[in-house]
Amino acid sequence: MPERDKIAIVAREWVAKAENDLKNAIHTLTLGVECPTDTVCFHAQQCVEKYVKSLLVMFQVAFSRTHDIETLTLLLPPELRPSLTVEQQRRFTEYATVMRYPGSYEPVTLSEAAGAVDLAQQVRSQIREYLEDASLF
Repeated sequence: MPERDKIAIVAREWVAKAENDLKNAIHTLTLGVECPTDTVCFHAQQCVEKYVKSLLVMFQVAFSRTHDIETLTLLLPPELRPSLTVEQQRRFTEYATVMRYPGSYEPVTLSEAAGAVDLAQQVRSQIREYLEDASLF
């Protein structure tokens, strides 16, 4: 199997996992006031992280085991970086590294959780466009 095909397979695996995280986040939001918003935000972050990693795989950029969206995004060429502010990237990282554990932080509102899902969907759209251009889909 050509190397390009192997790379595409691994990138598709990252995309499949990202899609599952997004489905979980969207579905969990349907619980309304009973919604565990920290869980929604965690899955939204995982979606973003895995989509970024799929691009890194496609462009054969090595990355460490990290949940840090800012660190991962900086590994991409500037024209391929998702349009997230540094503040949004850092907030996403907090969802995966701080808020998924017990601690003293402000609870995530339902509105913030919905916003995190919206941002994840935007990142998904942007990265899927690049992946389609690379003939991954």
